[in-house]
Amino acid sequence: MKEKFLGGLLVFLGACSFGVLSSIVKTAYKSGYTLGQVTGVQCFLGMLILWGIHFIVKATNKNKVTNKHKKSSTKKWHVCAVGIFPGLVGICYYQCVQLVPASIAIILLMQYLWISVIIDFVIFKNKPTPIQLVTIITIIIGSCLAAGIFNQTIKLNLTGCLFGFLAALMYSLFITTSSNIGNELPKLEKSALMITGACIITFIIFPPLFFFELNIDDKIYQLGFLLALLGTVLPPFLFSVGIPKIGISLSAILSAAELPVAVTCSYFYLRESVYLNQWIGVIIILLAIALPNLKHLKK
Repeated sequence: MKEKFLGGLLVFLGACSFGVLSSIVKTAYKSGYTLGQVTGVQCFLGMLILWGIHFIVKATNKNKVTNKHKKSSTKKWHVCAVGIFPGLVGICYYQCVQLVPASIAIILLMQYLWISVIIDFVIFKNKPTPIQLVTIITIIIGSCLAAGIFNQTIKLNLTGCLFGFLAALMYSLFITTSSNIGNELPKLEKSALMITGACIITFIIFPPLFFFELNIDDKIYQLGFLLALLGTVLPPFLFSVGIPKIGISLSAILSAAELPVAVTCSYFYLRESVYLNQWIGVIIILLAIALPNLKHLKK
């Protein structure tokens, strides 16, 4: 029982880590930093941290490497290429956060839930089940409420919404590719390779010339470290430890904590307006995520 509680706590904390990212990004923008600086510093520091941890663990367990890890059939550049998707997720999502309230940006990102079902059908020919179709419709209805579409006092930036949907699409593609490539590699190495790919695509879009313009004590490095820690390093580790202890179904429910945490942070920390109908929309989305998994939890 204690082990399951610990596993659930770790998954919940991992989701909460993701939930605070948008508020940190908003803080960076208010401090005068650009999209390229925010995404570039986060990816670069995240890459350094993950590779550092990987080499330390590898050196510590030098004589304990399993044959499974030695005989990897996946080319490492394939795993690195998968990192293009999380790199684009960061760029599109942070651009969205710059143009729309953080509470709405996270709603747009959560559309990956139904986009993933469509991708699964188009690519792998897996037809959605009736409960999945009901879930998709419920998520769309909840998202309309949560985004304040029916609230005349909220004016949505269409460009920001487009970047939000692009972020959701890229995240769906990342889930699809990462779950099918490089699973035999050590988790740390796989994560480090993917963040390297994310860093490469980020620096192609935003050449890292800004590093020469920044001082070592610039605030962006503190914010970038927080983004790297809470968005790149901690969540994958917490999920990899916690999910096996409690199972995928309960993990899906607990990981949805990212949504209310992001909305709550935007309300209390950023002082953004969040109306009653938006909270109702958030609750509807959470129910849509939870209900399909309750059947498995009973088993």
